[in-house]
Amino acid sequence: MLHTPHPPASRPRTRTRRRLRAAALLASAVSVCLVAASAPPTPLGVGDRLFPYLGNPGYDVTAYDLSFTYSGNNGKPLQAATTIDARTTADLDRINLDFAHGKVASVEVDGEPADFTTAGEDLVVTPVEPLDEGERTRITVRHSSDPVSPEDRPGGWVRTADGLAMANQADVAHLVFPCNDHPSDKARFTIRVTAPDGLTVVANGLPTAVDRAGGSATWTYRTAHPMATELAQVSIGRSTVLHRTGPHGLPVRDVVPTKHRAALEPWLKKTPGQIAWMESKVGPYPFETYGVLMADATTGFELETQTLSLFERELFDDPAYPRWYVESIMVHELSHQWFGDSVGPHSWSDLWLNEGHATWYEALYAEEKADRPMEARMKAAYGASDRWRTAGGPPAAPRPPEKGDKIGIFRANVYDGAALVLYALRQEIGAPAFDRLEREWTARYRDRTATTADFVRLASQVAGRDLGDFFQGWLYGAKTPPMPGHPDWKPTEADKAPMADPGKARG
Repeated sequence: MLHTPHPPASRPRTRTRRRLRAAALLASAVSVCLVAASAPPTPLGVGDRLFPYLGNPGYDVTAYDLSFTYSGNNGKPLQAATTIDARTTADLDRINLDFAHGKVASVEVDGEPADFTTAGEDLVVTPVEPLDEGERTRITVRHSSDPVSPEDRPGGWVRTADGLAMANQADVAHLVFPCNDHPSDKARFTIRVTAPDGLTVVANGLPTAVDRAGGSATWTYRTAHPMATELAQVSIGRSTVLHRTGPHGLPVRDVVPTKHRAALEPWLKKTPGQIAWMESKVGPYPFETYGVLMADATTGFELETQTLSLFERELFDDPAYPRWYVESIMVHELSHQWFGDSVGPHSWSDLWLNEGHATWYEALYAEEKADRPMEARMKAAYGASDRWRTAGGPPAAPRPPEKGDKIGIFRANVYDGAALVLYALRQEIGAPAFDRLEREWTARYRDRTATTADFVRLASQVAGRDLGDFFQGWLYGAKTPPMPGHPDWKPTEADKAPMADPGKARG
């Protein structure tokens, strides 16, 4: 759903409705309430099947205001303040925030100091007065934000050769700042970073100010569209920001290590054309800007952070990766701006909608621009699909990640396995209907979240017939159904399986 931030309305300190309700309680009921209120804080979640403790019930975030102070790669944590504007969706005596790596100095709720403690990976806040359902509230947490050692837990702040970048997928935004860390709760972001002179800061959205004083600068960025916490991005380093113009005057800005600027330019200049290609397939680019962040870091993946996709610089200068392949990976992350960012997953089990579509357009681009046949890739995927389903679950019901391996949900079954579902769908309903579906999907759910059921319903509407049984087998079956139009396609024995592509992990 689309969230519009508003400043919290001033709230009278006496809650008339709550006081009347309390006055009507019998003495025994009051006693029960007091016992409940004294119960120990516990970690909560929104009930995600794959990440049960991510997110929190009882409120909807409308806006985040993040402030970080960075003093250099000296091992010291960043000093930070996070302000959350939210609307309550239930009566709340306590507010649970996801936050697991940093020291909290203080918490305020609507300007008043609040008690706080931790429970699991939650910061549990107790305001002076309980909050009623339907109220607007503002929570301010002053805290440190400490980059995590990759050996401890990958993601969150990522150390680069000369600074930091961010990689929050799937469950680590709350290692960086307190939040409602689940993709179902999008919000608008304002991000402020103070860093020493000589460093450049870039974040999601567009810049609104750079204020310099006393040997440092404070950079402010603001998003024009709601964003999931897992898509937040901040780059700090000795970087050059390169500006160019995309389709319809879209501002495109790329962030590169200054010393590698010339070598990377041949890749960067491809972005406007890639945006135009994607628009020809699925409709207008959904955000206010786009760009590529080439980080001097080894992460093992690329990531679709909103309006500023994160790439490892080495992807572009490693001769092991063919040119066509690198370009297709650029399109993979770009296509996520439509599929996964603008139209976000309502739960992590809907991940196939993100990665399946991004893989689809990656493969389609390689077919159209580099003569790498889509059909050959999908036939190979079909051969491996049963094994992928056994190892990772069917595309729309992936197996939960192993303990300590939260990014383990990013398996082949939600990449090429999910793209195979889209290929089967196009075979089933025809290319014209499939193309209409893609455009309608990105337009109808722009700036919102959507479920697998939403996609099945819309596909059935566009096709003019019920596709429920078709999707049941392809999305949830233990075995891969027969491929429409290709009755000769069969599962491939493991020892005869084709080699995988040159495989960088994609976000």
